[in-house]
Amino acid sequence: MKILMVCLGNICRSPLAEGIMKTKVPENFVVDSAGTISLHEGEHPDKRAVKTAANHNIDISRQKSRPIKRIDFENFDRIYCMDISVFEDVISKAKNEEERQKISLFLEELGGDKNVEVPDPYWGGMKDFEEVFQLLDKGCDAIKKQIIT
Repeated sequence: MKILMVCLGNICRSPLAEGIMKTKVPENFVVDSAGTISLHEGEHPDKRAVKTAANHNIDISRQKSRPIKRIDFENFDRIYCMDISVFEDVISKAKNEEERQKISLFLEELGGDKNVEVPDPYWGGMKDFEEVFQLLDKGCDAIKKQIIT
């Protein structure tokens, strides 16, 4: 199973989601993250994201931002988007229905309300990063239950 987490810049939400998901799935699973923009390409995650993950014994410090690529639609089984804007951007890049079926909003996996977004903590403080971490952790648990039978 190959899972891709996607947010806007790939420095806050999706690196956290990647790090969390890697702790929940077997080692033979591939978990990666990307952004819909290339503004931060090659950069490590935001220091606040790194610190938040480290507070939960997860090391994301060596991850590097990258934009989503055409090949990702072929290589990944599931693509989880952090918000509606990212979802719409990613879905617009899919070339067929098979690829579109791989794409979903991350928090929809929790059930309940549709179109639930993971807030972007970039403009906030450590409290915002911790709240996002907790949302992502719950979402990763829900995804794990679905993909590991």
